[in-house]
Amino acid sequence: MEEKQDRIELTILMPCLNEAETLETCIKKAKTFLDTTGVSGEVLIADNGSTDGSQEIARRNGARVVDVPVKGYGAALQGGMNAALGRYVIMGDADDSYDFLHLMPFVEKLREGYELVMGNRFKGGIAPGAMPPLHKYLGNPVLSFIGRVLYRSKIGDWHCGLRGYNLEAMKAVGLCTPGMEYASEMVAKSEKAGLKITEVPTTLSPDGRTRPPHLRSFRDGWRHLVFLLKNAF
Repeated sequence: MEEKQDRIELTILMPCLNEAETLETCIKKAKTFLDTTGVSGEVLIADNGSTDGSQEIARRNGARVVDVPVKGYGAALQGGMNAALGRYVIMGDADDSYDFLHLMPFVEKLREGYELVMGNRFKGGIAPGAMPPLHKYLGNPVLSFIGRVLYRSKIGDWHCGLRGYNLEAMKAVGLCTPGMEYASEMVAKSEKAGLKITEVPTTLSPDGRTRPPHLRSFRDGWRHLVFLLKNAF
């Protein structure tokens, strides 16, 4: 395993639960990024029990699939982390809201020695309709502000779904939450562990799905808030 990890620089990791409408597009963009930049890597789909054929779509398009039976966004991403072969991991949603063709700023920062590289959608641009007003003007800014204050963090967008990390450094942090609060846990525990963290501007586009998103604004926002408060001290 160690020998193979030395050969692969990057794992592009996507959590997946019934993303048949957009998964192929995301995988093709990720593989095109690897091919055009010469970055040695793999595309890894952490499937959380899809019933719409997402697993077959992923394999047909050259991605590796790991089945994660424990339900939840965090559980899927943790399962993907455990299966990743790259020295670095860039994770992003499989709904085509993030552009996997433009990952080089993340790779460059990781190569510089940063151990967590966050995307910042408020600096990079949020396309019309890409983020509900409740999230854009209240939820994300407020929770990010609380995170910055409680954890003495400089990160402006704590909940961007596109982020990269050094695999071994992040494994040592000890992430464990199964739900959406995993996004907050990653930043909070990285700050407390003293990891070298930065952010890069990232664009957010409307996702390509016709089904409702998995995110539930009030339930998941509350879980983020409770995590931040409980683990700050």
